[in-house]
Amino acid sequence: MAKVTHLNVTGSPHSTEEAGRNPGTKFDLGPVKDVRVNRSAVERRAGTMSTRRTVKKEHQAAWLIHAVKTIDLTTLSGDDTVGTVKRLCAKARQPIRDELLRDVGYPERLATGAVCVYHHFVAAAVEALQGSGIPVAAVSTGFPAGLNPFPQKIAEIEASVKDGASEIDIVISREHVLNGDWRALFDEVKAFREACGPAHMKAIIATGELGTFKNIMRASIVCMQAGSDFIKTSTGKEPTNATIAGSLVMVRAVRQYYEQTGVKVGFKPAGGIRTAKQALDWLILMKEELGEEWMQPHLFRLGASALVNDIERQLEHFAYGRYASMQYQPLG
Repeated sequence: MAKVTHLNVTGSPHSTEEAGRNPGTKFDLGPVKDVRVNRSAVERRAGTMSTRRTVKKEHQAAWLIHAVKTIDLTTLSGDDTVGTVKRLCAKARQPIRDELLRDVGYPERLATGAVCVYHHFVAAAVEALQGSGIPVAAVSTGFPAGLNPFPQKIAEIEASVKDGASEIDIVISREHVLNGDWRALFDEVKAFREACGPAHMKAIIATGELGTFKNIMRASIVCMQAGSDFIKTSTGKEPTNATIAGSLVMVRAVRQYYEQTGVKVGFKPAGGIRTAKQALDWLILMKEELGEEWMQPHLFRLGASALVNDIERQLEHFAYGRYASMQYQPLG
């Protein structure tokens, strides 16, 4: 039986500290004003991303196993309960069946990158994941619209950190971007970063609601200047969520920030990522645009809820030559 060929990357699944923290910079309007985006070139590059490079057979299996390590396994539904969160945490601990991992030739421990929940369930998730090393991420600051009063946003961050969240996914106020008020955006995100304390902060810029690629690029730059450890595409609640084109603009902002400051900021696409093929597309994007280190969980996350199920089906096909029905897949 064929065995997986391990992806040549370094780092452990739960090592956000390996990337260090983004200390941020002083507010600098120069790089924001200097943004130029060729929409046709971006769309052309995005359209050929998955056709120029393919990953097959044992290499594909290895990439898919690696993708599992980067998933922020997420439940953000109005009908969430402590029970559903605990089941999700159990799935995060063992996302793929042991016998399947054995049969594809992967002998190591496998877990997801994090579990992402509303503040209300942070304490339950922390308890359920105790001893696993899997971090809990909390969505915050009036998720998903980001329209709560500012003091309430700060209080929500602080409460999640107090309950044990080690990662905070904040949402920016889109009006600052749409009005071109970059100083207001910087001040807001910087205050969120300070409220996070030791917790890593992911800034959700909601690409589908910013109107233009130029706005996406500018918002990404300002959030990184303000100290965001990650920039994230979407809440998953917008009509348009993660796209390869919008992600391409964001990762090039990450590269520009690294070239200017020497600081490595992470990237997280989220919303609508449901298939193994999509996971491969984003891994290819990271490899081609930023290199293998940015494929690691401390610099790359996939926000998803149903993705693990499809990855498991693809691994079953690799191991046994057939797909199992979705009814046999474990659900969070």
